[in-house]
Amino acid sequence: MSETRSISTGSGVIVAVLDSGSAPHPDIRRNLLAGSNQASPGKDGRTDNDGHGTRMAALIAAHGHGSNSGIQGIAPSAKILPVIVSSDGLGDSAIMAKGMAWAANHNANIINVSGAVGPGFALKDAVDDAIDKDIVVIAAVGNTAQDLIINHPAAFNGVLAVGATGRNGKYSDKSVKDEKVQICAPGVDIISAQPPRGYGIAAGTSDSTAIVSGAAALVRAKFPELSAKEVVHRLTATADDIGPPGRDDECGFGRLNIVKALTADVPPLEGGGESAGPAASSAAPSAPTTVRPQSAAPVADAEPAGNGSVLLFGGLAGVVAAAALVLVLVLRRRGRN
Repeated sequence: MSETRSISTGSGVIVAVLDSGSAPHPDIRRNLLAGSNQASPGKDGRTDNDGHGTRMAALIAAHGHGSNSGIQGIAPSAKILPVIVSSDGLGDSAIMAKGMAWAANHNANIINVSGAVGPGFALKDAVDDAIDKDIVVIAAVGNTAQDLIINHPAAFNGVLAVGATGRNGKYSDKSVKDEKVQICAPGVDIISAQPPRGYGIAAGTSDSTAIVSGAAALVRAKFPELSAKEVVHRLTATADDIGPPGRDDECGFGRLNIVKALTADVPPLEGGGESAGPAASSAAPSAPTTVRPQSAAPVADAEPAGNGSVLLFGGLAGVVAAAALVLVLVLRRRGRN
């Protein structure tokens, strides 16, 4: 991600992660705010009995540790606001709604939902309120192993609905197809932090969503004058069209291109509506879409990662990967420059 580090690191942006919480893993600890536990009121969000929330938080804003160890997320200077909406992997629409409302009232600039619950009127109202407060709401469309139709809150209007691409950079059949899908990001063979101090590899639209949330944090930091709708527009307008020409049910407007999202000349939305699709770019349409990872090796104090498959957060398939089309993070060898 060296191409983006000189442009934006997400500084000043708060990303709320509505999930299983986030443990104070060494690679995320400095960026971790107290948050809230909506599943067990009175506690904060800095615990994680499942591991899923920690993985999502690290994909978004891990900063590494020591002199040159650990992993870095997409936006390593962003802050994570962990909001626990489930501690057992079972989704509850009412609790998700409370978590959404809490995040919206506690300075979140972006809300990441790498999971799903039933629709629910309270959740719809909470999503609408967050959007009215100029918050970018980003949610996973769902994994085909669990879902036949798009998840909520991803199905709600105004939410940036995220699908997954595979190792080949094309649509992954693990990702639910739907006309509401707007963008895809890598979702297969994704390395991230695993509490308490380890690392794990997983797959699914949960990971794709966290990657897009990290990209949104970079955009909000780089272009603080943009509204939430304009941030979404910039992400979708600069996406690489990888399916049938135009918007499609697999990846919406296309595959996330972080470099273009930060550098392209994107005309503003007309009438304040949703993105109408890719925009003409004066910032070299051939801007690179592939960011190669540095040499990767387990950190010395890494611990084995569990499977962590849960209903709310979707199934996770563990397989080894060497590269992704958009670099999700950097796993750095201790002491290596």
